[in-house]
Amino acid sequence: MPVLDALHAVARAGYPHETCGLLIGQREEPQYCRVHSMHPARNLNRERARDRYELDPADYLAAEQAARDAGLDVVGVWHTHPDHPAVPSETDRAAAWEGWSYLILSVSRDGVAAVTSWRLRGDAFEEEEIES
Repeated sequence: MPVLDALHAVARAGYPHETCGLLIGQREEPQYCRVHSMHPARNLNRERARDRYELDPADYLAAEQAARDAGLDVVGVWHTHPDHPAVPSETDRAAAWEGWSYLILSVSRDGVAAVTSWRLRGDAFEEEEIES
């Protein structure tokens, strides 16, 4: 199943809560990466699961191991914004690392409305192009 199809399925299944995970792939240039797969993670934020996520560290370690086993790297994080636009929040920016891609899926009861990708540059996010 292509990565975007898998992301759509997990986003729809997790609605109305935020779902999250990691992107596994390879960096082909400093500003470009190719995503080969996604690794879902548990959202540990139970109190604000509709508008916040806390990626389970055990799932992060499992994604790192899966990436290493495949000769790849963790290249980013994906998460959903239930009933909100696919743009990073201040909370997203505060938790972001430079050099990683941050894929956001806007999801509602009708399905995924938009998918965007962002990269932190300094103190601000810049949108990245997504090629399928």
